[in-house]
Amino acid sequence: MARGDSQFVCQSCGAVHAKWAGQCSDCGSWNTLVEEVAAAPLGTQAKPRKAGRRGGLELLPLAGESGEPPRHQSGVAEFDRVCGGGVVPGSALLVGGDPGIGKSTLLLQAVAQLAGSGAKTVYVSGEEAIDQVRSRARRLGLSDRPVALASETSVENILDGLKSEKPDIAVIDSVQTLWTDQLAAAPGTVAQVRACAQELVRFAKKSGCAIVLVGHVTKDGQIAGPRVVEHMVDAVLYFEGDRSHQFRILRAVKNRFGPTDEIGVFEMGDAGLREVENPSALFLDDRGDPTPGSAVFAGMEGTRPVLTEIQALVAASPLGTPRRTVVGWDSGRLSMVLAVLEARCGLSFGGRDVYLNVAGGLKIGEPAADLAVAAAIVSSALDAPIPADAVVFGEISLSGDIRAVGRNEARLKEAAKLGFAQALAPMSASEGASPVKVRGLAGVTDLVTCISAWRQEE
Repeated sequence: MARGDSQFVCQSCGAVHAKWAGQCSDCGSWNTLVEEVAAAPLGTQAKPRKAGRRGGLELLPLAGESGEPPRHQSGVAEFDRVCGGGVVPGSALLVGGDPGIGKSTLLLQAVAQLAGSGAKTVYVSGEEAIDQVRSRARRLGLSDRPVALASETSVENILDGLKSEKPDIAVIDSVQTLWTDQLAAAPGTVAQVRACAQELVRFAKKSGCAIVLVGHVTKDGQIAGPRVVEHMVDAVLYFEGDRSHQFRILRAVKNRFGPTDEIGVFEMGDAGLREVENPSALFLDDRGDPTPGSAVFAGMEGTRPVLTEIQALVAASPLGTPRRTVVGWDSGRLSMVLAVLEARCGLSFGGRDVYLNVAGGLKIGEPAADLAVAAAIVSSALDAPIPADAVVFGEISLSGDIRAVGRNEARLKEAAKLGFAQALAPMSASEGASPVKVRGLAGVTDLVTCISAWRQEE
């Protein structure tokens, strides 16, 4: 039985329960409910109102002029791009990623560049000692930058130090290690993470210091402890990447001061992270001769066109239920594309396994990738390679029609810049002048006809 002043909090989603249960009813996770003392949020004690004093709420008209917020330019162009042009003073950022993916390296490089440009920066590590941070800085060639270091986990001590130091930007690595003595819960629990993050965000808004919080990622790929932290901060950035590849992707999933679909691409090396100015060339660097099942997708990541290779393999299945394996794309959307190809083109996948992979580890969520996925699948099923100088993009509807997508001109210009000469695209992309030859397709049947014609030409 729980005491009257206790509650059970899910460590996965932050849901509060009156009693313990094996499974969280909100997110479905098992064995994640932990008993915590129900305490009032920090700083919420009611203060007596002075007699005759009116409310402190100041109302302003909607009409008015407000300029763009000032920003701290870190000098790391890819990081600034994802932040929307730089770090806004007084904002709170949450950076998440898998352990060892390079979050600390990225942020140390960013604050070192900021310190070199005159900004006052502080780096607080709750997981590493000062000597470890200095060792990383020497390896990155940043040991001469005027960055103030500290190793502390008590949020009260951290806030006292920040108030006396008055930095422009402070990095807290990581939020899961912080604790406050006003709560009895252990560090890393939802109550501690929520309370500590709230105090740091409140300090950022009052002082104008930009706070960057580092968050761990769970096995499900979510920032641990809490979605509540994501609601508190102004921007949430995910640092993604496959350890078998050298590049890393910084992706914005929430940003109150910039676009939420922007990415920054970095390459991991011995001297730290290096910015990649042309991601398309990196993703297509290892392409060989044209083979069946390979299609180049001309996509958009934020304001930047990015070309990447989509690979598909269609093979006879020895199982009663064929496999559908997807890496880097939505498995539900793959099922839709296969159903459209079966219903509208007469292709059968009932007895065949279908494997789909986005080369290089990039994750694609754009509907414009439908046509490139279908082209790779049809190419593999018909054993007909797509020409090496062709790119593909377009959205497929359930009727089999190929619908128009946005930013056609930017996609085609990026393809021409990398040496591609033709494109399979919706009919709207073929209108007007284009740097490459555009084959406008009205439906998926046109796609199958085009790939079949390439097979006969060989």
